[in-house]
Amino acid sequence: MIVGATSMYLGAAVAVGLFDVLSPSAVAWLRIAGAALVLVAWVRPGRDAWRWNRLRLAMAFGLITAGMNITFYEALSHLPLGTTVALEFLGPIAVAVVGSRTRRDMVALVFAIVGVLLIADVRWSGTAVGVVLALVAAVCWAGYIVLGKRVAQRGSGAEDLATGFVMAAVLTSPLAWFVWQGIADGAPVLDVLGKGLLVGVASTAIPYALDQVVLKRVGAARFAILLALLPVTAAVIGFLALSQVPRPLETVGIVCVAIAVAVRSAEDETAEEVVG
Repeated sequence: MIVGATSMYLGAAVAVGLFDVLSPSAVAWLRIAGAALVLVAWVRPGRDAWRWNRLRLAMAFGLITAGMNITFYEALSHLPLGTTVALEFLGPIAVAVVGSRTRRDMVALVFAIVGVLLIADVRWSGTAVGVVLALVAAVCWAGYIVLGKRVAQRGSGAEDLATGFVMAAVLTSPLAWFVWQGIADGAPVLDVLGKGLLVGVASTAIPYALDQVVLKRVGAARFAILLALLPVTAAVIGFLALSQVPRPLETVGIVCVAIAVAVRSAEDETAEEVVG
């Protein structure tokens, strides 16, 4: 989770440069298309992976992921980052609530929620359109977790990632018009395509492939709580790479997330001892 989050935020740093010359939807499409190209070249899915009985789940997973990325990027153009992150995190929260079975689950979830809110520096301002887009991103994120778990359980995660992202890139290809529009307005072609490919690799291909490794080993509810590590990783990267010292409330948030992960992990260890 930490390696995946690190890669995702390094990709986000590259994406920031693209927002100066492309619309949010165009950057999101480049992210999906870049990931599709890299995953297909790396995994080389066989003929069976393209058969409809396998492809339909992979395609649904790819589309829900594309929807998550597009609506999140668009929400950022209407809302502060912290507000967008907080609203989108409602998706994993919903999955964690539905999948929670014990009091310890709920304690971990509460600590995770408080931690994310403190780290994200939430500022309740923006437009109604931005709120709607962020909530749609939250629904898509919940769908990403649920469908991602099904893909992981099937045991062909890498191939399904590749075929799913190819289908998502094709079905959302009308958004490529906004990429062309940015290039027509003077954006350097090689710079745009190169950064788009890099964002696809760092922000999508690597972290989502690692998500499949994690989802294969843990339940959807625990994975949803582990997602609270994303803003923690961003804070740590900011401190190490940019010398951005966390504010006192951010530090408290990091501690809360650490407690949430520790509480949830302790429950898993207890369960293993009982089974043993």
